[in-house]
Amino acid sequence: MGERIYGYHAIEEGLKKARSGSTLYVERGGSERLRRLIFQAECTGKVAVKKVSREELEKMCPGVDLRGALLDLGGPRTGASRLIERSVDEFLSSLKEEDGALVLILDGITDPHNLGAILRSADQFSVDLVIIPERRSVQANETVIKVSSGSAQYVPLSVSTNLSREIEKLKANGFWVYAADMDGERSYGLEFSHRTVLVMGSEGKGISPLIRKNSDYVVSIPMSGHIDSLNVSVATGILLYEFRSKER
Repeated sequence: MGERIYGYHAIEEGLKKARSGSTLYVERGGSERLRRLIFQAECTGKVAVKKVSREELEKMCPGVDLRGALLDLGGPRTGASRLIERSVDEFLSSLKEEDGALVLILDGITDPHNLGAILRSADQFSVDLVIIPERRSVQANETVIKVSSGSAQYVPLSVSTNLSREIEKLKANGFWVYAADMDGERSYGLEFSHRTVLVMGSEGKGISPLIRKNSDYVVSIPMSGHIDSLNVSVATGILLYEFRSKER
Protein backbone atom coordinates (compact mmCIF):
# COMPACT_ATOMS: atom_id res chain seq x y z
CA MET A 1 0.00 0.00 0.00
CA GLY A 2 0.98 3.61 -0.52
CA GLU A 3 -0.15 6.67 1.41
CA ARG A 4 -3.35 5.94 3.34
CA ILE A 5 -6.15 8.24 4.48
CA TYR A 6 -9.06 7.30 6.72
CA GLY A 7 -11.93 9.24 8.24
CA TYR A 8 -14.86 10.39 6.10
CA HIS A 9 -13.95 14.08 5.78
CA ALA A 10 -10.25 13.37 5.25
CA ILE A 11 -11.06 10.87 2.49
CA GLU A 12 -13.47 13.34 0.93
CA GLU A 13 -10.69 15.93 0.69
CA GLY A 14 -8.12 13.32 -0.34
CA LEU A 15 -10.23 12.28 -3.30
CA LYS A 16 -10.04 15.82 -4.66
CA LYS A 17 -6.29 15.44 -5.08
CA ALA A 18 -6.05 11.71 -5.73
CA ARG A 19 -3.88 10.63 -8.65
CA SER A 20 -4.22 7.74 -11.03
CA GLY A 21 -3.49 4.44 -9.31
CA SER A 22 -5.32 5.38 -6.12
CA THR A 23 -7.84 2.96 -4.61
CA LEU A 24 -10.80 3.50 -2.34
CA TYR A 25 -11.54 0.43 -0.21
CA VAL A 26 -15.09 0.37 1.12
CA GLU A 27 -16.84 -2.12 3.36
CA ARG A 28 -19.55 -4.07 1.56
CA GLY A 29 -23.09 -3.04 2.43
CA GLY A 30 -21.96 0.29 3.81
CA SER A 31 -24.00 3.35 4.68
CA GLU A 32 -25.32 6.10 2.45
CA ARG A 33 -22.34 8.18 3.53
CA LEU A 34 -19.97 5.55 2.16
CA ARG A 35 -21.95 5.35 -1.06
CA ARG A 36 -21.36 9.06 -1.50
CA LEU A 37 -17.63 8.46 -1.20
CA ILE A 38 -17.89 5.76 -3.86
CA PHE A 39 -19.71 8.16 -6.16
CA GLN A 40 -17.08 10.86 -5.60
CA ALA A 41 -14.27 8.38 -6.30
CA GLU A 42 -15.91 7.19 -9.52
CA CYS A 43 -16.37 10.80 -10.67
CA THR A 44 -12.62 11.45 -10.49
CA GLY A 45 -11.95 8.90 -13.22
CA LYS A 46 -8.68 8.12 -11.43
CA VAL A 47 -9.64 6.19 -8.32
CA ALA A 48 -10.52 2.51 -8.37
CA VAL A 49 -13.20 1.36 -5.93
CA LYS A 50 -12.92 -2.02 -4.23
CA LYS A 51 -15.63 -3.37 -1.94
CA VAL A 52 -14.26 -5.65 0.75
CA SER A 53 -15.45 -7.32 3.92
CA ARG A 54 -14.99 -5.64 7.30
CA GLU A 55 -12.35 -8.22 8.19
CA GLU A 56 -10.34 -7.49 5.03
CA LEU A 57 -10.53 -3.77 5.70
CA GLU A 58 -9.36 -4.13 9.30
CA LYS A 59 -6.32 -6.13 8.17
CA MET A 60 -5.20 -3.22 6.02
CA CYS A 61 -4.83 -0.93 9.03
CA PRO A 62 -4.85 -2.99 12.26
CA GLY A 63 -6.01 -1.30 15.43
CA VAL A 64 -7.59 1.67 13.68
CA ASP A 65 -11.31 2.42 13.49
CA LEU A 66 -11.65 3.00 9.74
CA ARG A 67 -15.43 3.55 9.82
CA GLY A 68 -15.83 1.45 6.70
CA ALA A 69 -13.46 3.17 4.29
CA LEU A 70 -9.78 3.55 3.49
CA LEU A 71 -8.21 5.59 0.69
CA ASP A 72 -4.87 4.35 -0.67
CA LEU A 73 -3.24 7.12 -2.69
CA GLY A 74 -0.68 4.79 -4.23
CA GLY A 75 3.06 5.36 -4.43
CA PRO A 76 5.59 5.03 -1.59
CA ARG A 77 4.70 6.09 1.92
CA THR A 78 6.75 9.18 2.72
CA GLY A 79 5.21 10.59 5.87
CA ALA A 80 4.34 14.21 5.06
CA SER A 81 4.04 13.83 1.29
CA ARG A 82 0.27 14.41 1.36
CA LEU A 83 0.85 17.93 2.65
CA ILE A 84 2.00 20.92 0.66
CA GLU A 85 5.73 21.05 1.38
CA ARG A 86 7.40 24.45 1.14
CA SER A 87 10.69 25.75 2.51
CA VAL A 88 10.93 29.07 4.30
CA ASP A 89 13.19 30.36 1.53
CA GLU A 90 10.62 29.46 -1.11
CA PHE A 91 7.89 31.11 0.93
CA LEU A 92 9.85 34.34 1.38
CA SER A 93 10.82 34.54 -2.28
CA SER A 94 7.12 34.38 -3.23
CA LEU A 95 6.18 37.43 -1.12
CA LYS A 96 5.87 40.85 -2.72
CA GLU A 97 7.22 43.83 -0.81
CA GLU A 98 3.76 45.02 0.22
CA ASP A 99 2.36 41.60 1.15
CA GLY A 100 1.28 40.80 4.65
CA ALA A 101 1.48 37.22 5.87
CA LEU A 102 0.80 34.95 8.84
CA VAL A 103 3.29 32.22 9.75
CA LEU A 104 2.72 29.66 12.51
CA ILE A 105 5.69 27.97 14.18
CA LEU A 106 5.03 24.91 16.33
CA ASP A 107 7.90 24.41 18.75
CA GLY A 108 7.78 20.71 19.54
CA ILE A 109 4.15 19.56 19.32
CA THR A 110 4.24 15.84 20.08
CA ASP A 111 0.58 14.78 19.99
CA PRO A 112 -0.75 14.02 16.48
CA HIS A 113 -4.27 14.95 17.60
CA ASN A 114 -3.04 18.41 18.58
CA LEU A 115 -1.16 18.85 15.30
CA GLY A 116 -4.20 17.74 13.30
CA ALA A 117 -6.47 20.16 15.16
CA ILE A 118 -3.97 23.00 14.74
CA LEU A 119 -3.69 22.39 10.99
CA ARG A 120 -7.47 22.49 10.75
CA SER A 121 -7.47 25.91 12.43
CA ALA A 122 -4.56 26.99 10.23
CA ASP A 123 -6.64 26.23 7.16
CA GLN A 124 -9.71 28.02 8.53
CA PHE A 125 -7.74 31.17 9.40
CA SER A 126 -5.66 31.16 6.20
CA VAL A 127 -2.23 30.67 7.71
CA ASP A 128 0.32 31.17 4.94
CA LEU A 129 2.94 28.75 6.28
CA VAL A 130 3.25 26.32 9.19
CA ILE A 131 6.75 25.41 10.36
CA ILE A 132 7.52 22.38 12.51
CA PRO A 133 10.90 21.02 13.64
CA GLU A 134 12.30 17.87 12.11
CA ARG A 135 13.20 16.44 15.53
CA ARG A 136 11.29 16.23 18.82
CA SER A 137 8.00 16.84 17.04
CA VAL A 138 5.20 14.74 15.62
CA GLN A 139 5.27 14.61 11.83
CA ALA A 140 2.40 14.26 9.37
CA ASN A 141 0.75 10.84 9.57
CA GLU A 142 -2.65 9.23 9.06
CA THR A 143 -3.89 10.41 12.45
CA VAL A 144 -2.92 14.02 11.74
CA ILE A 145 -4.72 13.96 8.39
CA LYS A 146 -7.83 12.39 9.93
CA VAL A 147 -8.04 14.79 12.89
CA SER A 148 -7.61 17.76 10.56
CA SER A 149 -10.62 16.47 8.54
CA GLY A 150 -8.48 16.78 5.43
CA SER A 151 -7.61 20.43 6.05
CA ALA A 152 -3.96 19.48 6.46
CA GLN A 153 -3.75 18.86 2.72
CA TYR A 154 -4.31 22.58 2.05
CA VAL A 155 -1.86 24.12 4.53
CA PRO A 156 1.72 24.79 3.32
CA LEU A 157 4.09 23.00 5.70
CA SER A 158 7.82 23.44 6.22
CA VAL A 159 9.86 20.92 8.20
CA SER A 160 12.92 22.66 9.64
CA THR A 161 16.17 21.46 11.15
CA ASN A 162 16.65 24.77 12.98
CA LEU A 163 13.68 26.90 14.07
CA SER A 164 15.87 29.74 15.37
CA ARG A 165 17.50 30.11 11.96
CA GLU A 166 14.07 30.25 10.28
CA ILE A 167 12.98 32.94 12.74
CA GLU A 168 16.02 35.06 11.86
CA LYS A 169 15.20 34.76 8.15
CA LEU A 170 11.60 35.81 8.77
CA LYS A 171 12.62 38.77 10.94
CA ALA A 172 15.05 39.90 8.25
CA ASN A 173 12.06 40.03 5.88
CA GLY A 174 9.89 42.28 8.03
CA PHE A 175 8.17 39.72 10.26
CA TRP A 176 7.55 40.33 13.96
CA VAL A 177 7.56 37.29 16.20
CA TYR A 178 4.91 36.71 18.88
CA ALA A 179 5.56 33.81 21.25
CA ALA A 180 2.63 32.45 23.26
CA ASP A 181 3.21 32.00 26.98
CA MET A 182 1.07 32.29 30.11
CA ASP A 183 3.28 35.09 31.46
CA GLY A 184 3.02 37.25 28.35
CA GLU A 185 1.18 40.45 27.46
CA ARG A 186 -2.60 40.18 27.07
CA SER A 187 -3.37 39.34 23.45
CA TYR A 188 -6.72 41.18 23.52
CA GLY A 189 -5.11 44.62 23.58
CA LEU A 190 -2.25 43.86 21.21
CA GLU A 191 -1.89 45.07 17.64
CA PHE A 192 -0.23 42.47 15.45
CA SER A 193 2.17 43.32 12.64
CA HIS A 194 0.96 42.87 9.05
CA ARG A 195 3.74 40.28 8.83
CA THR A 196 3.33 38.10 11.89
CA VAL A 197 4.97 34.93 13.16
CA LEU A 198 3.01 33.19 15.93
CA VAL A 199 5.00 30.65 17.95
CA MET A 200 3.23 27.96 19.97
CA GLY A 201 5.15 25.74 22.37
CA SER A 202 5.02 22.06 23.15
CA GLU A 203 2.31 20.50 25.32
CA GLY A 204 4.56 20.06 28.34
CA LYS A 205 7.56 22.40 28.18
CA GLY A 206 6.14 25.29 26.18
CA ILE A 207 8.44 27.42 24.04
CA SER A 208 12.18 26.80 24.26
CA PRO A 209 14.21 29.55 26.01
CA LEU A 210 16.20 30.41 22.88
CA ILE A 211 13.11 30.91 20.73
CA ARG A 212 11.46 32.96 23.47
CA LYS A 213 14.57 35.13 23.64
CA ASN A 214 14.48 35.69 19.87
CA SER A 215 10.79 36.70 19.90
CA ASP A 216 9.71 40.33 19.74
CA TYR A 217 6.67 39.87 21.98
CA VAL A 218 5.43 37.28 24.45
CA VAL A 219 1.63 37.09 24.45
CA SER A 220 -0.96 35.34 26.60
CA ILE A 221 -4.69 34.63 26.53
CA PRO A 222 -6.49 36.14 29.55
CA MET A 223 -8.37 33.44 31.46
CA SER A 224 -10.58 33.33 34.54
CA GLY A 225 -11.42 29.66 34.89
CA HIS A 226 -10.31 27.13 37.46
CA ILE A 227 -7.69 25.53 35.22
CA ASP A 228 -4.70 27.74 34.47
CA SER A 229 -3.95 26.63 30.92
CA LEU A 230 -5.57 25.72 27.61
CA ASN A 231 -4.86 22.82 25.30
CA VAL A 232 -2.30 24.03 22.73
CA SER A 233 -4.64 23.44 19.78
CA VAL A 234 -7.40 25.49 21.45
CA ALA A 235 -4.96 28.27 22.33
CA THR A 236 -3.67 28.33 18.77
CA GLY A 237 -7.17 28.72 17.36
CA ILE A 238 -7.90 31.62 19.72
CA LEU A 239 -4.70 33.49 18.81
CA LEU A 240 -5.19 32.92 15.08
CA TYR A 241 -8.65 34.42 15.45
CA GLU A 242 -7.16 37.34 17.38
CA PHE A 243 -4.78 38.06 14.49
CA ARG A 244 -7.45 37.88 11.78
CA SER A 245 -9.96 39.93 13.78
CA LYS A 246 -7.47 42.81 14.05
CA GLU A 247 -6.46 42.94 10.40
CA ARG A 248 -6.98 46.28 8.74
